Amino acid sequence: MDRWRRARATAPPPDSDDTDVLGTLLTRVGRGDDDAFAGLYDEVSPRVYGVILRVVRDPSQAEEVAQEVLVEVWRTAARFDPARGTASGWILTLAHRRAVDRVRAAQAATDREKRVAVPEAPAYDAVADEVAGRLEHQQVRRCLRGLTDVQREAITLAYYGGQTYREVAATLDLALPTVKTRMRDGLIRLRDCLGVGR
Repeated sequence: MDRWRRARATAPPPDSDDTDVLGTLLTRVGRGDDDAFAGLYDEVSPRVYGVILRVVRDPSQAEEVAQEVLVEVWRTAARFDPARGTASGWILTLAHRRAVDRVRAAQAATDREKRVAVPEAPAYDAVADEVAGRLEHQQVRRCLRGLTDVQREAITLAYYGGQTYREVAATLDLALPTVKTRMRDGLIRLRDCLGVGR
């Protein structure tokens, strides 16, 4: 990226003499002259990069496209016809077209991704959760019916009524150790009935 900026900062503005030089270099490149291509590269690469950067607006993308354009110039230099325009105009037209193609390709890819994107599924299935919840409640009620009256009342007061062991003992008029024992035994029977921990 720095070489493009440095070259761009030191590049002289094009003038008629420069255009003649570029035309001569491009003609020599068309005949396979490597040294002519090196000179042409040094002369036009900053301008090619600048044209592309104005279109794609991303320095790394602009560098890639500039390299593609300069390779294309190397491969197709023999097609340049000085009677139809300047070497600079020919090269910069290639650069502009390639930059526009890159932007269009990126936009087409984005549009394609949007078209084929699968809508995001909900994080959970509300109906399935509701059904599972109701089945669990029914199973808990069935298992509670299998407990003794004291076990069922103690567990109901503690877990559904939010009472402490002492409050359950006071409500049922039982000794605290009795309530703790009944609740422990009831919870073991509930666990076995519900199949928890198997």
